[in-house]
Amino acid sequence: MDRILIATDGSPSSDEAVDFGLELAADQSAPVTFVHVVPAVDVVPAGGFGLTGAVPHEPTEGDSSSLDEAQARAEAAGVTSYTRLLRGDPTDEIVAYADTIDADLIVVGSRGHGTFASALLGSVSRGILREARRPVLVVRAAAARQAAALA
Repeated sequence: MDRILIATDGSPSSDEAVDFGLELAADQSAPVTFVHVVPAVDVVPAGGFGLTGAVPHEPTEGDSSSLDEAQARAEAAGVTSYTRLLRGDPTDEIVAYADTIDADLIVVGSRGHGTFASALLGSVSRGILREARRPVLVVRAAAARQAAALA
């Protein structure tokens, strides 16, 4: 394995994906690229009566904080890492960037929503599984596994 792409957004499930991806990268002596996707536009109020407008999203320090944290964890684990802040639809951008760098594996976290919730809310991990033409590893959140075990 030569390249691993790990998607992160700072959520607990993506933190688990980062940890698992780093373990795998260390075992394979493979570098990782961390990606985080921000919206291309921000929806803002544009007057009364619920009207809204869109303005281009200007990246902030908060947008790159999950990338910075992941890169620090990679450094502590002795894994070579790169970061990339992407703009647009998370599924499309992650899959396209994985193709751009010819990643051997995409690692993404899953919040563990059930089928019904995923159908209503959408799911980045599910979208990546559907769109990617390369291997995808979905790391399920421990909290979801624990909740399922207690049910």
